[in-house]
Amino acid sequence: MRAWSVAEPGPVESGSLRLVGKPVPVPGDDELLVRVRACGVCRTDLHVTEGDLPVHRPGVTPGHQVVGVVAGFGAAVHGFDVGERVGVAWLRRTDGTCAYCARGAENLCPASRYTGWDADGGYAEYTTVPAGFAYRLPGGVDDVTLAPLLCAGIIGYRALRRAALPPGGRLGLYGFGGSAHLCAQVALAEGAVVHVLTRGAAARRLALDLGAASARDATELPPEPLDSAILFAPAGDLVPVALRALDRGGTLAIAGIRLSDVPALRYETDLFYEKQVRSVTSNTREDGREFLALAAEHGVHATTHPYPLSRADQALRDLKAGRFDGAAVLVDYLA
Repeated sequence: MRAWSVAEPGPVESGSLRLVGKPVPVPGDDELLVRVRACGVCRTDLHVTEGDLPVHRPGVTPGHQVVGVVAGFGAAVHGFDVGERVGVAWLRRTDGTCAYCARGAENLCPASRYTGWDADGGYAEYTTVPAGFAYRLPGGVDDVTLAPLLCAGIIGYRALRRAALPPGGRLGLYGFGGSAHLCAQVALAEGAVVHVLTRGAAARRLALDLGAASARDATELPPEPLDSAILFAPAGDLVPVALRALDRGGTLAIAGIRLSDVPALRYETDLFYEKQVRSVTSNTREDGREFLALAAEHGVHATTHPYPLSRADQALRDLKAGRFDGAAVLVDYLA
């Protein structure tokens, strides 16, 4: 099969991601073999490709927002049929026995494994997934539209819950890419007032089109104090900016898997009055199921830019350069 491989982590412009031939994977006893139909392009894929995240699997195939159909399964799998459409997301496996898993925090499992980092992912014609971590997908929505929901959407949803937004509250979103524009739709559907703060003019236009109350540059203050904020941009220098925008008792959730260094904070201006900072680590399967149900209920949809599988490297370069709003999606049936 055709698959992309991180040959040597480094700048994506240098050819670190290469299209190669790999054997079609053989599913383990508890795994599904999935024929990939669409795979969202995530900033985490860029971090894996460029070496910002340490190598877990040499030559790994990135991609963890996969929509595909079951092409086979292992001997221990029950309840899935060949040809059934499924989703494959970032969280691939946990031990299910540790203290974190026992208390419903499987996203913190020390033995957790991830699609497109610990195991080959969806920048390929086939991938595998443990059956217990595959998502059943709603009907009536096309593959390309669904793909970004499987990471960008789920992580944005968890970040929204971590931000402790009160009912009808004022939410600030710093950065407005694939995850933020889905998170904004959930927040708006639930009655929030959303202010977007991001550097890209196209992203600001998209924010207003989706119903944001304002859209300004990331370094500016929003027009009113915020109850909650979520930092999607991997820019540590925006942490004090976002904290200063919070009202008393406000919460900042940091959604990225990676963040540049945070500058020194001033206690009186940045943290006083019981402001709090929370990180976001992956997601649980329950987060995924809740978000997909909400997305179907409220018509949450991704603004997508399809690329053929053969141009995955270009999609990552365009993501890095901020050349599109919304989310890029790789599809195997484009020329």
